[in-house]
Amino acid sequence: MRITVPTETAPREQRVALAPDSVARLVKQLKVEVTVQRGAGLRAGFRDDAYQSAGATVVPDAAAAFGGAQVVAKVQPPTADEIARIDAGTALLSLMRPGHTADVVNALAARKVSALALELVPRITRAQSMDVLSSQSTVAGYKGVLVGASALGKFLPMLTTAAGNISPAKVFVIGAGVAGLQAIATARRLGGVVSAFDVRPAAREQVLSLGATFVANELVSASAEAAGGYARSQTEDEQARTLGAIGNHIKDQDLVVTTAQIPGRAAPRLITAEMVASMRAGAVIVDLAAETGGNCELSKPGETVQANDVTIIAPLNLPATVAFHASQMFGRNIFELLKHLVKDGALVLDASDEITGAMMMTHDGKVLK
Repeated sequence: MRITVPTETAPREQRVALAPDSVARLVKQLKVEVTVQRGAGLRAGFRDDAYQSAGATVVPDAAAAFGGAQVVAKVQPPTADEIARIDAGTALLSLMRPGHTADVVNALAARKVSALALELVPRITRAQSMDVLSSQSTVAGYKGVLVGASALGKFLPMLTTAAGNISPAKVFVIGAGVAGLQAIATARRLGGVVSAFDVRPAAREQVLSLGATFVANELVSASAEAAGGYARSQTEDEQARTLGAIGNHIKDQDLVVTTAQIPGRAAPRLITAEMVASMRAGAVIVDLAAETGGNCELSKPGETVQANDVTIIAPLNLPATVAFHASQMFGRNIFELLKHLVKDGALVLDASDEITGAMMMTHDGKVLK
C-alpha cells in the first residue's frame, strides 16, 4: 500500500501532512510505502533528504505524487486540479471544512474518492491521539499570545530595573478549550498576570490549575457543556450575563486573547464595539476565532485594525506560522489514524466503526455528510 504526501498549495499554508518522523514510523511499523512530492516539507523545515532517510521515495511533481497512491495525506482540502489527479478508490485524509466545501465534497464523490475529514475525529478516549483540531489548537494558542505580546507596547513580566520597577501586563483569555489553555500557559510563562473566562466547570478547574484567575464563577454551569466537551449555544439571558461579566473585566486588560468557538456554527460575539471603546489605549485583542467569524465585533479576518486606540488582530491559520512543530503534531495524528485504518498492510474503511464512520464524508461515489 502506498501513502502519498503532496505539496500544499493553499495560500498561507506552510505545513506538510507528514513530517519525516511520522514517515519513519509508517514505514517501520505499518510496512507501507510513502511517497513525498519534492519540496513538500521544505517550508516547514524538512528537506527531501530527511524524508529519504526516513524511508520515503521523493518524486518530482504532483502528477507522480498522486498517481497510483492508495492514500493521499493532506493538510488543506484538495483543489479541483488535485481532485482530478486522485485515482478512483483512493482514500483522502485531510481537513475538509465540513459545511463549507460542498463543491469539493461533491467532486470527490464523483471521483469515487473516500474522503475522511480530520476535523471529525470523534472526541472519545481512544481517538485522542488522532485529534488534529486539538494539536493545531495548541499551536494557535501558543502563537496567539506571542503575536499579541509583539504588538503590545508593554513588557508582559514584572521587571526591576535601574530605571525603576515595571508592572506586569494583564492578560485576559476568553474561552478555555485547548487553544485557550495553551494561551494561558504561554502568557503565564511570559510573566503576565493572567485571568480567563469560560462557562464550563471542567474549564474552570483547568484554568485554576494553570495559576490563572477565573472570571465570573457565578456563570459556570454544568449544563453549559455540550457533546464532545464544547460549550453549547447560550440563551439570550445567558448571553447578556456573559457579555456583562466580560465587559466589566475587559476594560482594565492590556492583552485579550479570544478562542471561543462552537463546532459547525459562527463564533459567538463576546466583545462588542462598546467594550473595545472602554479599554485602555494601547491594549491589544488577538481574535483566534477569526476563521469562523470572530469573537470581537470589530475583527476583520486576516487583518489588523485600530479602533479607539485598541489594536485588534484577527489572524488566519496561525498553526501554519509554527510549521515545523505543527507539521510534526499533525503527522503524528495522521500516523495514529492510519494505525487504526491499516490492517495487515491494507486500508480498511469500515463505515460502522465509531471513528472511521464519524469522519467519512464520501465513499463509493456517495456523499455521506
